[in-house]
Order: sequence, then structure tokens, then C-alpha cells
Amino acid sequence: MINRYSKFLLVAVLSSVLLKTTYSGDIDKTSCVPGFDQEFKLLHSSESINPCEKFTDRPLLIVNTASHCGYTPQFETLEKVHQMYSDKGLAVIGVPSNDFNQESSTEAKTAEVCRINYGVTFTMLSPQKVKGENAHPVFRYLARESKEPLWNFTKYLVSKERKVTHRFGSHIKPDSKEITDAIETLL
Repeated sequence: MINRYSKFLLVAVLSSVLLKTTYSGDIDKTSCVPGFDQEFKLLHSSESINPCEKFTDRPLLIVNTASHCGYTPQFETLEKVHQMYSDKGLAVIGVPSNDFNQESSTEAKTAEVCRINYGVTFTMLSPQKVKGENAHPVFRYLARESKEPLWNFTKYLVSKERKVTHRFGSHIKPDSKEITDAIETLL
């Protein structure tokens, strides 16, 4: 026979178990780009970040980059966009890739192009695959939601709710009215 105390204890234990299994922590996993909820090594660094934690509730401009491409000077305008909008909430994330055979052979050389040649201060991750079956999960998600990169410097604008709102081709400059208008609608 179960007495009052035993019933109370049973309810307390069950409630505790249910709360532990349904509580998801401080980060709302639904507001994370699939594939981003993991540690990423920063470019030519021993440090890493989890973009879902670092950029919670911020729109993202994710760009696949390359150090030796005709569009490489876009690093300068990506930095300009970063400077214009980071205080308003936008996070610019560069992801180097050699999928189009135009990336430096080492992370040190890639970092030199970004930081020394173009003054990049926005987040640059270590090189990743960005197209095809072996693409990083982030880029598989971006491709599924829009289209995979056809070339270097494809730009994906992702809302706070982690929906891909725009995909801009390589030829569209990061500080173009088309991109800045789209950014401003998300801020």
C-alpha cells in the first residue's frame, strides 16, 4: 500500500526525470543552423568556437571564400559589411574552401591573405568542403534550403530563426544595395 509520503516522493522523482529529459539548456537548438552546433576550429588558430553559442539570435552572412580567386578582393567589402552591421547584430562568417582549387595550400597562407592583405576581423573558420556529398553539414543545409555554391564567395543570408533568406552569387559585391537591403530587413 502506498502512503501519502510515498505518492509525493514518486511524483517528485517522476517530475524531476521529466524535467531533465525535456530541458534543452540555455540554447534554443531550433535557432541553430544544422551542422553549426559543434566546435569549429578558427582559421590558423588553436582556438575554436561553437557558432550556435557565439551567434545566438543573430542573423548570419555565411560566405565560402578562397585566397586566390578573382573575387578574393571581396574580403575587403565583407570586412566593410562586418564593420557596418556587427554592432547591429549581424555576424559575418567566412569559410575557406579549396573546392574550386583556388585556396592556399596552408591555413597560415590563407590567414595571411585574409588578415594581412585585406584586414579581415570577422570570424574565419578553418577550411571546409562546401559542395557535393562531402560538403560540411552547414553547407549541405544551405544547399538544401537554396542552392550549393557554384563558385567561391557565394553569400548566404540566414535569419535569426535560421532560415536561409537569400543566396547571392559570387559576382554580387557584399556591400551592394541588394545585399545591404536584405541585411537591414533582418536586423
